[in-house]
Amino acid sequence: MKNLRCLKKLFSIVLLATLTLPLQAVGTEDIWSAKVLSVVDGDTLKINYKGKQESVRLIGIDAPESRPNKKAKNDAQRSGEDLKTITAMGKVATNYVKNLLKPGDTVRIEFDVQRRDKYGRLLGYVYLPNGDMLNEEIVNIKRSGSGNGNTVFSFPPLDRIFSHANTELPMPGTIVF
Repeated sequence: MKNLRCLKKLFSIVLLATLTLPLQAVGTEDIWSAKVLSVVDGDTLKINYKGKQESVRLIGIDAPESRPNKKAKNDAQRSGEDLKTITAMGKVATNYVKNLLKPGDTVRIEFDVQRRDKYGRLLGYVYLPNGDMLNEEIVNIKRSGSGNGNTVFSFPPLDRIFSHANTELPMPGTIVF
């Protein structure tokens, strides 16, 4: 009887360890360090990730384009702003991110449910060298008096950050940077 109780306890300990180890690994395996190579625009970075150059698109952020292109023209038409205004706002967004990140900075990137977009870019939550999340900083721009971020998409489980970061976000498609 005593052996049976010891065996049950041992089995419980092994079972508990087996169930918790994968959960601990999931929490850390999708967070990686990377070196910033450049800021492309207000929602995309070039990084050195696992020894190669990659683009990372910030989850939850859709900054205006900083150069005239098809998306900038569509944004202008949808918002009622002219192309020059859209690209000017895009340059403000790009400069905002450039003030937070410099080439050579080490950032942490947390991946989520979808690892890449249809263009092959990595999708991530980027943590600045000081530990703050870049994605959240952009969403909170209005609080700093510089404008407002435009949250377009975020994936679970970290979408909770964007649901409370700024309750005054515009409707999707609104250009307010």
